[in-house]
Amino acid sequence: MSHYPYGSIVVNGKEISIDSILNGTAGAVLDFEQTTFTFIADWLSGRENFLQNTSGSTGDPRPIVIKRSQMIASASLSIGALGLSQGYNALLCISPEYIGGKMMLVRSLMAGMKIIATTPTSNPFNSLPENIQVDFAAMVPYQIHEIVQSAAASKFDDVKKIIIGGATLDRQTEARLQGYRCIFYSTFGMTETVSHIALRQLNGLEASDSYRALPGIKISTDERSCLQIEWDQLGEKVITNDIVEIISNDTFRWVGRWDNVINTGGVKVIPEKLEEDIYKIFNALGIPNAFFVGSVTDAGLGNKVALFVEGLLEEDVIEKIKIRMVHVMSKMEVPKHVILVKSFALTENGKINRKATTIPYMDGM
Repeated sequence: MSHYPYGSIVVNGKEISIDSILNGTAGAVLDFEQTTFTFIADWLSGRENFLQNTSGSTGDPRPIVIKRSQMIASASLSIGALGLSQGYNALLCISPEYIGGKMMLVRSLMAGMKIIATTPTSNPFNSLPENIQVDFAAMVPYQIHEIVQSAAASKFDDVKKIIIGGATLDRQTEARLQGYRCIFYSTFGMTETVSHIALRQLNGLEASDSYRALPGIKISTDERSCLQIEWDQLGEKVITNDIVEIISNDTFRWVGRWDNVINTGGVKVIPEKLEEDIYKIFNALGIPNAFFVGSVTDAGLGNKVALFVEGLLEEDVIEKIKIRMVHVMSKMEVPKHVILVKSFALTENGKINRKATTIPYMDGM
C-alpha cells in the first residue's frame, strides 16, 4: 500500500476516512464520489494498470492502458515543476473519469496533499466549505471563465497555484487573471502523454506566451508543423495534431489545431492565428463577447472563413470589426461573415465545441 499521511479526505463537505474507501464502505451518493473512491482504493492497493479512453487529441478516441509507473513518473515531474508539497490542500473539481482528474489524485497521494473533492460544476468555489482554504487546484477553462465573472473570483487570491487544462484559455479571461496573487499555468498534454508534459505560466513575473517542456521530454515537429513528443516512459513517439512553433529544445509556442485548419480556395488558414488578431480588435473596441473563427461552405472556394460571436452586437460595432480585420489580415484570411450565436455549444470538459456550433450555419450563408 502507498503511504498517505492523512486518515481522511473531504468530499462534498464531508470527511471520508481512507479506511472506509479501502474497505468499500465510504457510501458514495454521486457518480463523481464513487469514481473518486474507486480510483483512490485502486491506487492505494497497488493496482498496476488503468484503462483510459483518449480524448481524440492524436486521432480517433480509443481505450489505452496506462501503467502505474507512467503515472508515478508524470506526477513526479509535475510535483517538482510546480513545487507541490505535503500539507497543501489540493482541490479535485474535475472528474477522475478523465486523465486530468486521475492525475490530480495521484499528485495528491504522492506529494501528501490533503484531497478536497467537490462534484464538478462551473464554479467549484461555490461548493467549498467556508473553513477550507485551497492551495492547489486543476480546472478547465470554462470553470476559470465562470469564476472570474463571479463574486467568488476574490478566492483566487487565497490559492497558491492553479493549473488549467483540457483546452486553451481564451485571451479575454487570461487577461483578467493578471491581478491575482495565485499563479496560473496553462498545461499542454493529453491522455496519451499521461497528463501534461509542458507548462505555460499565465501571470506573474515569469508569465510567457510559450510552453516549457518538463524535464526529460523531447519535442520536435512533423511535416505539418505538428508537435511530436518523446519521453522514455511512453515507449513510442506521440504525434499530435497541434501546430506549434519550436522556440528552443524545450520550449514551443502553440499555434493551433490541424483539425481546425480551413482550406479556402486552396489557401490554408489557421483559425487560432486569426483569433489572436481579433482578440486585439475586440479588446480595443471594448467588446467582451466570446468568439472563434470557423468556416461555412462556399460553391467557389469550398469553404470561406467566418467569425462566430456569442451573444449580441450592434450593426455599427460589427462594421467596425470588419474594417479593422481588413487592415490586419490578408484577403483570404478576412472572415466573410460575422455570425451571431445565442450561445456556443460546449464539450463535456467545458471548451467551445466548434464543430457543433458551426454545423447549423454551414450551408446557410
